[in-house]
Amino acid sequence: MISPRTLRPFFALALLVVLVASLWPTAEPLPLGTGWDKTDHLVAFLGLGLLGLPAWPSRRARVLVGLLLYGALIEVLQGFTVYRQSDWRDWVADAVGAGLAVLVVVAWRRRKRN
Repeated sequence: MISPRTLRPFFALALLVVLVASLWPTAEPLPLGTGWDKTDHLVAFLGLGLLGLPAWPSRRARVLVGLLLYGALIEVLQGFTVYRQSDWRDWVADAVGAGLAVLVVVAWRRRKRN
C-alpha cells in the first residue's frame, strides 16, 4: 500500500496537469482526451479524487470540497480566455467524477476491512 505522504506530490502534479490541459490554447482536443468534453472532465476529476482522497484519508470532505472549488476555478479561468469558454455543465461533470472517486475509495476501504 502506498502511503498518503507518497501520494501527495502525485496529486499536486495531477492538479497542475489538469489545470494546464484545461487552459491550453488549442482548437483541437488534446490527444489525451476521451473525445467528449464532459467525459474528459469526469475522468480528470475521478483521477484527481482517486489521488487526493487517499493522500488525506482523514480529510475526505475537505478534499472533495477542494476539488469542487478547483473545478469552479478552472471554469472561471476559462471564461477569461479567448480560446476556451466557461460552461457550468463542465463543473457538473467535475463534481460527478469527484463523487465517483469518493464512492470508489469508500468501497475499497470497506472491502479491505472485510
